[in-house]
Amino acid sequence: MRLEVSCIDRVGLAKDILVVLEKHGINLIAIDASNKGFLFLQFAEISFETLRELMPQIRKVESVHDVRTVSFMPSEQEHYALKTLLKTLPDSVFSTDGKGRVRIANESALLTLGMAEHEVVGESLNHWVQGFNFARWMSEIPVLAQATRVQINSSEYLAEMLPIYLPDDDDKTILAGAVISLKSPARVGKQFNALQNQTTGFDNVLAVSDKMKDILKQAKRMAQLDAPLLITGETGTGKELMARASHDASMRREHPFIAINCAALPDSVAEEELFGFVSNGTVVKRGLFEEAKGGTVFLDEIAEMSKAAQVKLLRLLQDGTFRRIGGDEEVRADVRIICSTQKHLAELCQSGEFREDLYYRIHVLSYHMPSLRERRVDVIPLTEMFLEHYSQQLSSPLRRISATCRDYLFTYAWPGNVRQLKNAIFRAVSMWDGSTELTVEQLKLPSYAEGFGYFDEEFEGTLDEAMKEYEASLLRRLYPAYPSTRQLAKKLGVSHTAIANKLRDYSISKKK
Repeated sequence: MRLEVSCIDRVGLAKDILVVLEKHGINLIAIDASNKGFLFLQFAEISFETLRELMPQIRKVESVHDVRTVSFMPSEQEHYALKTLLKTLPDSVFSTDGKGRVRIANESALLTLGMAEHEVVGESLNHWVQGFNFARWMSEIPVLAQATRVQINSSEYLAEMLPIYLPDDDDKTILAGAVISLKSPARVGKQFNALQNQTTGFDNVLAVSDKMKDILKQAKRMAQLDAPLLITGETGTGKELMARASHDASMRREHPFIAINCAALPDSVAEEELFGFVSNGTVVKRGLFEEAKGGTVFLDEIAEMSKAAQVKLLRLLQDGTFRRIGGDEEVRADVRIICSTQKHLAELCQSGEFREDLYYRIHVLSYHMPSLRERRVDVIPLTEMFLEHYSQQLSSPLRRISATCRDYLFTYAWPGNVRQLKNAIFRAVSMWDGSTELTVEQLKLPSYAEGFGYFDEEFEGTLDEAMKEYEASLLRRLYPAYPSTRQLAKKLGVSHTAIANKLRDYSISKKK
């Protein structure tokens, strides 16, 4: 129970109110007089009848204007606001008394030490933090703020130490303790780059493995050239990230970077979106190549581009011009084109699905993004980076990675590569259950084996049933493109009679 008493401050006011409480046998838990003109009281819950008698009696006390129940006292609000702030900070924060003994440790600090709160509070901070004597520092006159390098186990941190001074009645101050904040080298580096505003796109690309370091070296050199660039690699390897980094490191960085997913552009609108549209001599829509004037256009999944759009893109690459749909005017495009694909364009050229002349135009500069299976050394550093990022973003304490989880992360096949890892970490952080470590169970990754694919642990039925289900699904997808039994039989390399029987068995027929 909490009461707010609005009043005029006078000597003996609190005593008179306490006398009223005593008459009702109420034991005061806390009193807060920090707000001028108000007095806040906290005591154990009482019955409604007792409260109804108590409040008029407090109102009769001299200098009291009014009294009402409230949900919290100002000191409580300040206390829990501070506690919430400490809980969400990614850095380890300790508060100590005048002898360097821990009074408060936030969740990040407890995770860094790998200990529970009751094991830390009351103990000397030097039991765990080596490289600086906190008790000696706090015995100095005066105690000044400091920053120095310290160690916890084998990990290094930058320690920022601030003394806590309380005001005294004689306009002096009393040393009450200190606040110590520990930052990892990675955090310090990020803050410095943000302060200096010198972060470029490639600074955001993590590369620990030799293979990825070589790719970065190539990419940085190619970013300075204005020729078309083709980035290949499996899904989720970071092709768009590298394209953006190339733009940020180029002479075009002050101009737009426009990313286009060719697979998401229907053939009917692809040309209009890319090159614009003219009606009755009036420009109705400017295409993305015009919108990106002076900048970079990133064509993601270029293999999915329509044949008509391929022809117009080829011309743009040949002479730097294009025509809007419905227009005769030659428009000059001042853009650099970067393309990406997870498919083998050379094979698509052989089958006629992609223009060979366009392939050679976009394949002036190129590099291949390795899969996570080819750069396993990067898996744990990437996990730690995503853990820190999402812990800050979602105001969640930064957790350690358990030993079992480290082994699992390192050996998992990662068919979705960096994107899959990133999404798994986001899911684990967003669904945090209060544990101190990231575990395999929290990642919820589907079982996968290289060379075999995903395991379906919930599969029911027989192999024969599964084969028939797959066969029916394949025929339903192919029949619209090969709408006669003879065409479909030729495509699949089986007899006309066999296809006719299967279509009948699976009830597959032409749509009317």
